[in-house]
Amino acid sequence: MSSPSDLAGAHPDPAFTVTLDGREIEALPGQTVAAALWAAGVTSWRTTRGEGRPRGVFCGIGVCYDCLVVVNARPNQRACLVPLHPGDAIRTQEGTGHDD
Repeated sequence: MSSPSDLAGAHPDPAFTVTLDGREIEALPGQTVAAALWAAGVTSWRTTRGEGRPRGVFCGIGVCYDCLVVVNARPNQRACLVPLHPGDAIRTQEGTGHDD
């Protein structure tokens, strides 16, 4: 089965490593947090404030705020919009993302 990059004839720069809750994840240059997490099989990385329900990408364009995640200790980052860089540390966000 062909990957999207195979179909497009893309030749991205080499992959790099980021972490999600301490687990190493491979990312490609230009990928957003959400794209890299999806590619790694992760579909949920936030829980809701009230009931702790799992959330991930819903709209994929930065409108709904369902994909909030902590990136390099900064909470409430929209995973569908934030581009990754080598060594980025991503954490699952619980509730508001602050220690409250």
